This record gives sequence, C-alpha cells and structure tokens, in this order.
Amino acid sequence: MGEAVDDFAEHLQLVVGRSAATVRGYRSDLRDLARTVPDFAGFTLDNLRAWLAEAVAEGKSRATLARRTAAVRAFSTWATRQGHLTADVAARLVTPKVNRRLPTVLGENQAGELVGNAASGSEAEFLRDSAILELLYATGMRVAELTGLDIADVDLARGTARVTGKGDRQRTVPFGAAATDALRTWLDEARPQMAGETDALFVGVRGGRIDPRQVRRIVDRAGQVTGTPDLSPHSLRHSAATHLLEGGADLRVVQELLGHSSLQTTQIYTHVSAQRLKEVYSRAHPRA
Repeated sequence: MGEAVDDFAEHLQLVVGRSAATVRGYRSDLRDLARTVPDFAGFTLDNLRAWLAEAVAEGKSRATLARRTAAVRAFSTWATRQGHLTADVAARLVTPKVNRRLPTVLGENQAGELVGNAASGSEAEFLRDSAILELLYATGMRVAELTGLDIADVDLARGTARVTGKGDRQRTVPFGAAATDALRTWLDEARPQMAGETDALFVGVRGGRIDPRQVRRIVDRAGQVTGTPDLSPHSLRHSAATHLLEGGADLRVVQELLGHSSLQTTQIYTHVSAQRLKEVYSRAHPRA
C-alpha cells in the first residue's frame, strides 16, 4: 500500500496537476490509512469506514474528515484503474458536509488603515511590507501566489500581475495606483539593497524569496498595530472580494480575479455582502 500511495501522489502531481498542498495532504491521509490497512486485501468498505470512525473518535474536524474521504475516494478510483482493486470500493463513501463559516471581512476604512501601517524593523522592510499589503488587498491573491511572483510577472505600466494559482493555472490580475506606487518604491529604493541572486519580487532578510510564513507575520503585525489582531492574508483576500462586489463588480469577474475554478466557491461572498448590507440597514433605518 505504501508504494502505491507514493505512485498515486506522483500521479496527482504530474498527471492531474494538483497543488503541492493537496498532494501533501492526500499523501499524509493515505499513509495514515496504510497503517490501518497495510494491503489491498484489507481495502474494504467496512475497514475504510472504521478508519474514518477512528478519526471521528479522535475529535478530527469535519474539514479533515472531508479531506480524508476525498483522498481515499480518489485513491480508490486510481487503484481500480491500475488493477490494484477489482472494484472502486470507496466510491460508496459519503463525504461529510463541512460547515462553511462566513469569512472575516474588514471594513473599507479598516483595510485602508491596515495597508498603510506596516510594522517593520527597518526602512527597507517597511517599503517591502507596504507593497505586500497593498498588493494582497488590491488583487485578493493567495499568499502562496504572492510569494511565487517574480519581477517579470509584474507590469507596472499596465498595473497587472501574472499569477500562478492552484494546479499551476495562470491568470492576470489588475491592481490600482496605490499598489503600483508601493511596488515601484520597493523595487527602486529597497529591493536592490535586500535581494540576493534571485528573480523573486519579494525577498526576505537573507536575500532569498520571501517565505509565506513571513508574509503571514507581516499581515498579523499590521493587524495588531491597527487594532485588528489575528489577521491573516486570507482576510485581505476576503475583504478585496467583498468590497468589489459591494462596489458593483460582477460575480464572474471576482471569480476570475480570485482564481476560483468554480463559481460556487465565489458565491460565498454574496452572502457576506448581504450580511453586511443587513447590518448597515439595521443601524441606519429608523424602523429597523
């Protein structure tokens, strides 16, 4: 089973084109399964259900259970095609429903205050961090997409960035004057003194490509300064999407901007906007 799991992970990465995070998650789940079900003779529906039940007993979240179910179902389909199984055993497993929470969204004034208040240790880092915050909020891109950007991916004259998203899908996203100014200042005044031999747009203190964890710390520190603690880059992504919709942007435009493969994923922001509209109505209408 262990060898088959590695072959399946390689198939996901090279043939299907799944993201590195998805491949890691599926491999981890299936290796855990292999400790309970070490060979294909034991790959039965009852044993799979027992493995999932054990996760429930350990207090695993619904999201973890859903991912485990998705992993074993995809593996079962692949194993059947490869001849390891005579039937797609896991096809009958039911994926648990995940309770989707409405994302935390900053107000427009909060977002504007946040991107202008990077808490940095030096002038060069302040210029870098300001450009990072501006670009995250301007484009709604994921933190891994931002850290993967090279200088050549950004066109300051046009105000666009070429982003590589999940499954290595590329898209072009626009950004406005504030992000353009912040990026130009970073590139002209600070990056030359911080960067080593790298094409990365954003670099860390050692001169190499900046790490996603460092970007999360940059956002968190700015949130603490502005009174919005425990903030994440995804909060800026949620805020950008919500503010676009509230400003009249079409849902499919927001889908393209965020790089969602399904419009259903983008539709959660319509619920966020409706909730915010209700809050404003309750405060403003005299008979609310």
